[in-house]
Amino acid sequence: MSARALAALGVAALLIGAVTLDTEAGLPGPVPEPPPSAGRHGPPMDRAKPVSLAVPALELHTRSLVRLGLTDTDRLEAPGPWQAVGWWSGGAAPGEKGAAVLAGHVDSRTGPAVFFGLDRLERGHRIRVGRADGTTARFAVERVSLHAKDDFPTRRVYEAEPGRAELRLITCGGAFDAASGRYTANTVVYARLVG
Repeated sequence: MSARALAALGVAALLIGAVTLDTEAGLPGPVPEPPPSAGRHGPPMDRAKPVSLAVPALELHTRSLVRLGLTDTDRLEAPGPWQAVGWWSGGAAPGEKGAAVLAGHVDSRTGPAVFFGLDRLERGHRIRVGRADGTTARFAVERVSLHAKDDFPTRRVYEAEPGRAELRLITCGGAFDAASGRYTANTVVYARLVG
């Protein structure tokens, strides 16, 4: 991936949830799932665009996926609708070799948005991405991290381990800064394809 593309992606955090408000509305806590086999990665799949996303631990099931590209200023577009999940179509597709990136808002002016509660995911929780070719890419969460927006680890987020198919879910996190109308950090879920 070029340095220009990585730099452009690093500002995704500035766009996702840029005008969101903090909310105390909640969802039920995660349902524990058995951890995946240690070190086991599923073989990468052919490229196919994502058409649905399910995160059972958050009771999240959606078919509202949109493609994200870059803006005129080389920044990652933010998903338009609050409940839509955006797929960075310039990168890997979920299940394909590389790090596929799905981004969504944490909340809106009226309450929780699609990725509310993402920070509650734990190692072993499962994520399913339905694909246009009729297959499903199944992922297991490896870790969830909070990254300050002014110290966003672009390369770590947007690049996978060599030869692996990985997934990143990104939303806003940290404290809400009322003066700027933005959150101070991003929550990033790191997950890997499982067989």
